[in-house]
Amino acid sequence: MKFHVLTLFPEIPRAFFETSIMAKAVTRGIIDYNLVNIRDFAYDTHKNCDDKPYGGVLGKRVPGMLMLPEPIALALASVGVTARAEGSKSGLQRKRVVFCTPSGKPLTQALAGELAAEDELVFICGRYEGIDQRVIDLYVDDEISIGDYVLSSGEVATTVVIDAVYRLIEGVISSESLEDESFSDGLLEYPQYTRPEIYRDLTVPEVLLSGHHEKIRRWRLRKRIEKTLAFRPDLIEKMRDSASFSEEVELIIKELENGIGFNSQD
Repeated sequence: MKFHVLTLFPEIPRAFFETSIMAKAVTRGIIDYNLVNIRDFAYDTHKNCDDKPYGGVLGKRVPGMLMLPEPIALALASVGVTARAEGSKSGLQRKRVVFCTPSGKPLTQALAGELAAEDELVFICGRYEGIDQRVIDLYVDDEISIGDYVLSSGEVATTVVIDAVYRLIEGVISSESLEDESFSDGLLEYPQYTRPEIYRDLTVPEVLLSGHHEKIRRWRLRKRIEKTLAFRPDLIEKMRDSASFSEEVELIIKELENGIGFNSQD
């Protein structure tokens, strides 16, 4: 997988690509990346990449600044991206272009998995009030929101999406580590513990020390359901509506709704 990141501040995503698990994936050749400075494609002496938006009302201009279309389009061309209409005419497969914006579709684990299946992804990092709509109309395939809030940095949002995507690529993280993660099957992840067994009078649950694999499995499943009901009941409703839960999960949900406790010795 190769990530192309078009940005005014390449030092922000560079730190991510050169650190921790991502750095190891790059060293092993699983991940490749290309940081493109949009300012290199500005056409005036001062390398300006933004201007005032159109649309002032009653003598007041629209606040903020907007990124210009031409430098972004030239930066896209430098990584081999054509406009969507041109790509469809040529019959050639285009690189998928992503723009992170609060007005986009929500980032989900399913969407991250879909993006992870691509060979290359191109990200446009917005700044200020965003980017000219014509760039979106001509080039962008996915407008993605990482949450119901606004950031000043498109680089930060882009890094979040890349982090969600690259870890799903085969060889980056062991498949076992991905199995019971939050959202992997509609439930949040269970609580986890490490040494020491007692910390500030709080002990590791006895079932986790029992070595009884089936009891541990049941405990973890129940804790996942408990947490999902407490923090994201919408996920439970969504999975129930699609009849996606197993009989065991449905039974535990009903027990919890009826206030029936869990006996780790069962």
